[in-house]
Amino acid sequence: MKGSGSFSFCILLLLLSACGGNNYSPKPRGYFHIELPRKTYRTFDGCAFSFEYPEYAKMLADDGVEYQDCWYNMAFPQFNGRLHLTYYDISSKHEFEGLVEDARTLAFKHTVKANAIDQKMINYPRNKVYGIYYAIDGNTASSVQFFLTDSAKHYFRAALYFNERPKYDSIAPVLDFIKRDIDKMISTFKWKNH
Repeated sequence: MKGSGSFSFCILLLLLSACGGNNYSPKPRGYFHIELPRKTYRTFDGCAFSFEYPEYAKMLADDGVEYQDCWYNMAFPQFNGRLHLTYYDISSKHEFEGLVEDARTLAFKHTVKANAIDQKMINYPRNKVYGIYYAIDGNTASSVQFFLTDSAKHYFRAALYFNERPKYDSIAPVLDFIKRDIDKMISTFKWKNH
């Protein structure tokens, strides 16, 4: 009996010492620290266009099922993402209007999960580069989509995807980082033979 009394006393002492402090709130979630690379750029010279893109990205020819010439993927390996790039040589106004409507439809397919979809006009008349930039906020598969055109012969579309389940708050720092590179790409975009 004497041993069980001292055992009970030790247990009671341990329980009382474990209750130090009055803060009963849960700890906040922690996220991994993400190392972001330096912002340096190089020029990509494609079929009918050129632009600057970040050195940490890799330009790859698209090898998907519906692959066409002048389709590329700008891969971001350390972020597990890619920017799909498609180009069309447009021959008629009807074809152009259909591609513009397709871009709008593809961006607004994310309405179900999006908190907001902001549209911004792209206008660089010196380079004859015009278009619309769709910034899609929320837990969506694609956060950025845009198209560029000269309104006569060329049409270029891009959509950013991450190979992860969409969690906007988790990818926000990387997304903001890549958006600045996309802005640089758009501002340096040029059509050949203009």
